Amino acid sequence: MSEIFSRLEMLIGKEALKKLSDSKVAIFGIGGVGGYTAEALIRCGVGSFILIDNDTVSASNINRQIIADETTVGKYKTEVMRERMLKINSAAKIEEIRKFYLPGDNLDFLSGCDYVVDAIDTVSSKIELAVWCESMGLPLVSAMGAGNKLNPAMFEAADIYDTSVCPLCRVMRTNLRKRGVKSLRVVYSKEKPIAPICHSNVENDNKLSASHRPLPGSIQMAPAACGLIIAYEVVKNIIK
Repeated sequence: MSEIFSRLEMLIGKEALKKLSDSKVAIFGIGGVGGYTAEALIRCGVGSFILIDNDTVSASNINRQIIADETTVGKYKTEVMRERMLKINSAAKIEEIRKFYLPGDNLDFLSGCDYVVDAIDTVSSKIELAVWCESMGLPLVSAMGAGNKLNPAMFEAADIYDTSVCPLCRVMRTNLRKRGVKSLRVVYSKEKPIAPICHSNVENDNKLSASHRPLPGSIQMAPAACGLIIAYEVVKNIIK
């Protein structure tokens, strides 16, 4: 085990590595962003995880999601991610919760977590999760979306009230202010959204299609960058 993280220990020290090993992180959404967040955190020595998602891998995920390939299509994303993570660190404790989080759902399973990652798509769920985490004093970092973005270098971390350009950030700022949320750490892009050249003709591409909202275009580098910056935010704050 010590050899797995020996190069990391050289960088952050034994005490910080122990903090990561003793930490538990919940990740909502194991897609393009959440998958890369989970990948980075398991490789950084985080010892315990809760993976929350009810989606299965589809062929249209392959262009950007780290868990998606021709052999995993049709499998639950949490299952594929858990198996992948255990191949990296078999000593990790990883719990799967196969459900989509909706406003009003019980969040008692987050008891004992040190950090929460929001990589979900639904705005109402993102808002409710932020409200709940602030009320419980539980650190949260939230992805503000990587769809219709091309440039990975444009992603950065900030407080939601210091963001600009991103349309989702604007909606979140308005609603969180109304709900009395004082602060939320987010990862977002200042790149202006790119209008898709054409629309997907894949039926039931994902849960967004069911709500009749247009599916965003995507490229591998954007969600990967967002997920890795989120992972850095988590690691930085756990070991500080």
